[in-house]
Amino acid sequence: MIQGGKVHYNGQRCKPSKCVEVGAKVKLAQGFDEKEVTILVLLDKRQSAVIAQQAYLESEQSIEKREQNAIARKNNSFFAPHPVNKPDKKQRRELLKLKSS
Repeated sequence: MIQGGKVHYNGQRCKPSKCVEVGAKVKLAQGFDEKEVTILVLLDKRQSAVIAQQAYLESEQSIEKREQNAIARKNNSFFAPHPVNKPDKKQRRELLKLKSS
C-alpha cells in the first residue's frame, strides 16, 4: 500500500521506512474507501485487532464519508445489475467506448 502511494502521512506521501509518531494524521485507502486516522499510541509489537484499533482514532468526517460511499455503492448495484453472461468482443468495445467518453 505504501509503495503504491496509497498512504499519506501528515498530508504527504511517505516511504515504507517512515518513522511514525503519536498525534500524526494518516490517510490510507482500504478497498473502495479512504480512512483518515490519528495515531494515539505506538505499540511495541504486533497485537490483536482489538488492541490495534484502540491505538488510533478515525475522524468523524472519514466515518461519514465511508458510510455515504457504502450507501452509494449499495444503491448503484440496484440500477446496474450484473449481466447473465460475459460480454463478447463487440460489447466490450462498446462498454469501453462508453466509459472513456
